[in-house]
Amino acid sequence: MNFSLKSWPVYIIGVGLLILFIANISLGSIQIPFHKVFYALLGQGDTQDTHYSIIWQLRIPKAVTCIVAGAALSIGGLLMQTLFRNPLAGPDVLGLSSGASLMVAFVILIGTSAASYLPTVNPWSLALAASFGSGAIFLLVIAVAHRVRDNTSLLIIGLMIAAASGSLVSVLQYLSKAQDLQAFVIWTLGSVGGTNWSEILILTLLLIIGGAISITSVKALNAWLLGDNYAQSLGVDIKKSRLKIVLATSLLTGGVTAFCGPIAFVGLAVPHLIRLLVPTTNHKILLPMVMMGGAALLLLCDILAQVPGSSNVLPLNAITSIIGAPVVIWVVMRSKGVKM
Repeated sequence: MNFSLKSWPVYIIGVGLLILFIANISLGSIQIPFHKVFYALLGQGDTQDTHYSIIWQLRIPKAVTCIVAGAALSIGGLLMQTLFRNPLAGPDVLGLSSGASLMVAFVILIGTSAASYLPTVNPWSLALAASFGSGAIFLLVIAVAHRVRDNTSLLIIGLMIAAASGSLVSVLQYLSKAQDLQAFVIWTLGSVGGTNWSEILILTLLLIIGGAISITSVKALNAWLLGDNYAQSLGVDIKKSRLKIVLATSLLTGGVTAFCGPIAFVGLAVPHLIRLLVPTTNHKILLPMVMMGGAALLLLCDILAQVPGSSNVLPLNAITSIIGAPVVIWVVMRSKGVKM
């Protein structure tokens, strides 16, 4: 079956994305009339109105963060599933999120005992710590990628790096104070509500760079589905292409983890859902589709996490797992296996 970007799934996901974006802005603990939301989106509302400020300073940045973070994680998941030809691979399979969590744990869990030489704990210090942790793991993975010949070895090493980082985090949690531990646990639950426009700009730039690298790697990604030998027979430079894919995934995953925390399941689930809707293995089509699908899924999860009409906000990772896990199980049962 031939598929193009003019097919019906594109329109369904596109319209759904637009509806979810508007719904995400419209719903929340404070009820705002829809006409005010409409005028605010057009830039014609009263700038002195409290509702206008809530929309532009809180809700729109959060919705845009959902779009950018969801798209980035979904691309990372698709790249890793293709590179390792493993349906259970996610964007954090190389240990990037674990490295970010380790450095954030150092900043938060060491607490007041190191206050004299640690910066004040704030969103930017956490973002810098997470970026440093992801960057360090990235350099380690790059060094490993130069030495190992096959992707399976790289996958195993990535999983071991994640396990080692997780063990160190567990030690820090055991030795930390209750207040610091609570702050770290809250960070690990993931959130898209704390970003400002400067952080969104950085996330968007990382998405553009990572997306551009992914697009230039379409030939290698398509060839990799049939194995390394087939890819080499088509003239694909295995080492160079693998480094490009690892770089793209690192930028996408590291950026999202730095500003939003480790958001689970989106990168794993979305590629499978898109493959269900889109009968193609061509990454030239899959890449933009998973971007749209990831953005839509994270917007939906954030809407549910807000508990519309209530002041309570549920953990974002809890919602992504509650929604994503049954869907992926249904996809696997329906297709009697996941095909790559």
